[in-house]
Amino acid sequence: MTESNNISREITVFHGRTTPEPGNIVGYGAIIDALKLPVPLPLRLVIISKKRRQYSTDEWLVFTPRHQPADTLYSHLVFALKYEGVNLLAFKKLFEKLDPNTIEQWILKEPQSQFSRKIWFLYEWLVQKELNVPDLASGNYVPLLDDNLQYVSQQSTNSNRQRIKNNLPGNINFCPLINKTDKIERFIAENLSEKTNRILNEVHRNVLLRTSAFLLLKDSKASFNIEGENPTQTRAFRWGQAIGQAGNKELSKEELLRLQQIVIEKSRFIKMGYRTGGGFIGVHDRNTGEPIPEHISARWQDVDPLINGMIDAERQMQDALFHPVLTAAKIAFGFVFIHPFVDGNGRLHRYLIHHILTKMKFTLQGIIFPVSDAILKRIEDYRKVLETNSLPLLEFIQWKKTPDNNVEVLNETLDYYRYFDATLQTEFLFDCIDYTINKIIPEEVEYLHHYDAMKDWLDDRFQMSDRMVALLIRFLSQNNGKLSKRALGKEFSELSGEEVVDIENQYKFYFLDVKGEQLLS
Repeated sequence: MTESNNISREITVFHGRTTPEPGNIVGYGAIIDALKLPVPLPLRLVIISKKRRQYSTDEWLVFTPRHQPADTLYSHLVFALKYEGVNLLAFKKLFEKLDPNTIEQWILKEPQSQFSRKIWFLYEWLVQKELNVPDLASGNYVPLLDDNLQYVSQQSTNSNRQRIKNNLPGNINFCPLINKTDKIERFIAENLSEKTNRILNEVHRNVLLRTSAFLLLKDSKASFNIEGENPTQTRAFRWGQAIGQAGNKELSKEELLRLQQIVIEKSRFIKMGYRTGGGFIGVHDRNTGEPIPEHISARWQDVDPLINGMIDAERQMQDALFHPVLTAAKIAFGFVFIHPFVDGNGRLHRYLIHHILTKMKFTLQGIIFPVSDAILKRIEDYRKVLETNSLPLLEFIQWKKTPDNNVEVLNETLDYYRYFDATLQTEFLFDCIDYTINKIIPEEVEYLHHYDAMKDWLDDRFQMSDRMVALLIRFLSQNNGKLSKRALGKEFSELSGEEVVDIENQYKFYFLDVKGEQLLS
């Protein structure tokens, strides 16, 4: 395919999205539409308004007529790089359609243009083939990613051929990108890591250790609950112990296998290790048993390079001091989209969040963020943020049913799992961390303070053992501040009526609000 004209067109509705006003579609949206690239549309599309105003919404960037690019493929690519940033997946699919001679002509026409040099670099990096263009002999080095638009690696590698600074936060086998948004910038400016450490440093060490133990078990149980499982106390404790070791070992393919073995307690009917067949998330038709996918996993043949690329990218971002939450979002969500195992992917995906936040010292040593608990409280948002990646891809993945009602992917899909947009996933993870810091951890600390105060009161009045105190408070919590007839007839039968009233009033003072509902649990 050679250079194309007639890229832009006037729209009011575009692929199911209504524009805020009539305008000409430009940039990546126009290119993907005109050339029918097998690529999901960007989260935000760009139109040129007929009016002299510039603004943005969640789904649209609106520019004035003076920003209108010439209606050629090259001009629209320049516009996209200038205002939308680098879209690796769109470029890769474009290069698969485009005649290399066309790119060579662009470069030879404007060899010093930063945009033709970026396109040149991207072609040779993504396709791994050299164009018939001589090396540049002069000119300043230009960053590939614009750090006003996207989050970049602070450690760049110079490409002498195009005089480009490769500041991609990843590698050829795994490089999701994150666009800068007001929300992410606000969270980064808040310095949540420092805020957490400040909160925890004010907590007495004894309470801090108990808080950490409770949060660990809470997070373990929540991670199972997200998968629709209700684990035994022993199983939850085992996985909690694994989470507690997050950050202690380097991430590797062998370490992921070890963790899967901890997650899957009974593997009699589950094939352990990396997949050697297709994979999907969804349901089976009740009558025919046919798969109805909501997410199709990476081809099993691609799992090895994807996981290797992901592990290398994690190390690169650590070495470059890339932001820990951005790193965690890219690696953890990348892992769950790849879905390398038959089972256990979801819990390992959430483990990776713990691992990276601890390894990159976002959290205090020995303190685990109960991120899974925060995710569980936002389970619908969690599903949506997974679906924003998975559902659009279904249109581009060709598959057939296998005899065992699995899926077999028929086309090349590798790029969809290594070059995805991780912006929404990053925003969601920041939301969960913010909720953890401002609500879950303070509430757990406050609960333990109230528990200790209640325990001191019980010790002073009744000299109860720690076991009996724990049992009494649990009974009161389960029955909204009242001791049940069963408890009064058995374990606490020796309490008088007056003592029961005093205990219930004391519990109400510490644990219930004015409406008689649990303040803390």
